[in-house]
Amino acid sequence: MSLLRPGLGLLFLAGLRLGAESFAPLTDAEMLQPPTAPRLAEFSRYAQQAGWDQLTPQFRAAALKAYESGRLPAAERWFYVYRWSALFAETEAHFIPHWMKEVEAAKVVHANLPRHYAPQKERLGLWLSSALKTWLLTHPDFSGEFFALLSPVDYLPEVFHLLDGLHERDPARFARYASLALAIAVVYDLPPPPDWPHGQVYPASFPRHPPAAADAFAWWIRQDQLDRSYHRLESLGADDLKFVVDAAAPFNELEWSQRNVDLSLGQLDKAYRLIRYRPDRAEKEIYLWPDGAYTLSDIRRVGGICIDQAYFATQVGKARAVPTLLFRGEGMDGRHAWFGYLDGNLQWQLNAGRYGEQRFVTGYARDPQTWKEISDHELQFLSERFRTLPAFHSSRIHQQFAADYLQAKDPAAAIRAAWKAIKLERRNLDAWATLLEAQQAQGDSPKLIEPTLYQAVAAFERYVDLEAAFSGQLTRSLRARGQLSAADFEEQRILTKNRIARSDLALLRARDTLQQAINTRPLVESTQVYNRPVDTQGRGAGIEFFDRIVTLFVQHLVDANRPAEARQAAERARAVLYVPAGSQLEGEFNKLFKDLKSMAPAGR
Repeated sequence: MSLLRPGLGLLFLAGLRLGAESFAPLTDAEMLQPPTAPRLAEFSRYAQQAGWDQLTPQFRAAALKAYESGRLPAAERWFYVYRWSALFAETEAHFIPHWMKEVEAAKVVHANLPRHYAPQKERLGLWLSSALKTWLLTHPDFSGEFFALLSPVDYLPEVFHLLDGLHERDPARFARYASLALAIAVVYDLPPPPDWPHGQVYPASFPRHPPAAADAFAWWIRQDQLDRSYHRLESLGADDLKFVVDAAAPFNELEWSQRNVDLSLGQLDKAYRLIRYRPDRAEKEIYLWPDGAYTLSDIRRVGGICIDQAYFATQVGKARAVPTLLFRGEGMDGRHAWFGYLDGNLQWQLNAGRYGEQRFVTGYARDPQTWKEISDHELQFLSERFRTLPAFHSSRIHQQFAADYLQAKDPAAAIRAAWKAIKLERRNLDAWATLLEAQQAQGDSPKLIEPTLYQAVAAFERYVDLEAAFSGQLTRSLRARGQLSAADFEEQRILTKNRIARSDLALLRARDTLQQAINTRPLVESTQVYNRPVDTQGRGAGIEFFDRIVTLFVQHLVDANRPAEARQAAERARAVLYVPAGSQLEGEFNKLFKDLKSMAPAGR
């Protein structure tokens, strides 16, 4: 049943008065049309005196009426007005405890965050001027971008404060570069973690001081206006620009790179190789920058290891308004690092500077908005850019209403809206999450929910982590109902597929199996367990296989005082792995054999 009550808006608004300020109530006809700028300005003036909380229910009623009448453009516009009104009315005393729980749940607490957060203003809307509130209400494109980008860990008091400061300085410039302003606000709302952009440099060498928001806004606009940008700022959304404004190098260094790195956008991948690789540091295991100040010019002058090459390349790109990502492998050894960038066709190139021996290394990059690691599927979503298409835009509208219905405890309406979203775009992950949550809230049995899970598994068959996650839910449900054969079949299907499509996942399982054999089985048997992945998964593999499998077992043999067997294990791996001459992996094998040779022969 609809939560909209016909006539409620008329009765409610008709009674709202505050001194001389009043306005005509919303009519049913108005609710079926997008709100006009004069009407929104009228609402804004009234709310300055009566409070936004007095208007929020009416804006939601208008959004629901338009949506349930099939007037999607009007529904979208009223929905954004309703969402803004609710945010303007929310108290900091309510927002901050919920926000802190989200930060803890997302595991993005770090040492640079303040220890205490206390309400500074009664309501979030007090951080925004009346002029900016009216602008937000009357610009649906920005509203859509804002609510699509908004994360539960964004600290809204500061996001609003930063947006207001940028708008106050120059409203016209803010309007032209609104996406840039939004990117700055969601990245600069909280301090970055102490190991940003990477942890392989001492604080004394690299102070890590993000610029003021106003300075960042002015600097990138100036580069754009001087035609120093490879991407026009107005052509990128905030979801791309946040990977520009997270630059760690100071502006004078970014300007140095503009003068000294002569690479076009089509040649940007070569920025990585501009930094001379330092095998001496890798051989001596000097993974922290040892050469004083960590500036772009110093890195160019003295060279570095992979992490320095990747950092340099990312900053060269950001200096030219090119979104870039720094990828790292596991650990702090500095061997696994490369970068990604948005090319001239607005496609993400995610393997720039990646060595051949690293082609099976799992890479991790951070989202500067949340400081979380970017998931595998999110990287694919970034590359595919389907979220910029009209079909996804319409899908998102239905998803937003589905989430609102669910929050209002109307799961049946949420399910209907979520299915509409999914039919428009099967990759709308939020719609699937809302659908499954709504089915549970409605009390559907596991047997009724499992068909939805099967469809979700099929929808994300090209996204290994998502397919595995939905498949895991499905398998657990089947097993709990006693459908053991179906559960085993689905589990084996995913394992087999991942073994073929994702060598890194298969490698993790091989390591776990090897570790278990080392812990529980005799040497002859654990050697057999080691030989199997070497002979199968090891052919053509690189450093990640060396790290996860070879060093694990060789070290076990060394600890067991079996140097001859350790050398045999290393030689077996050396014969099948991909070890180009002069590569880092060759250096690692050379070092390993040198260490093994230095061991005195031991009796059996």
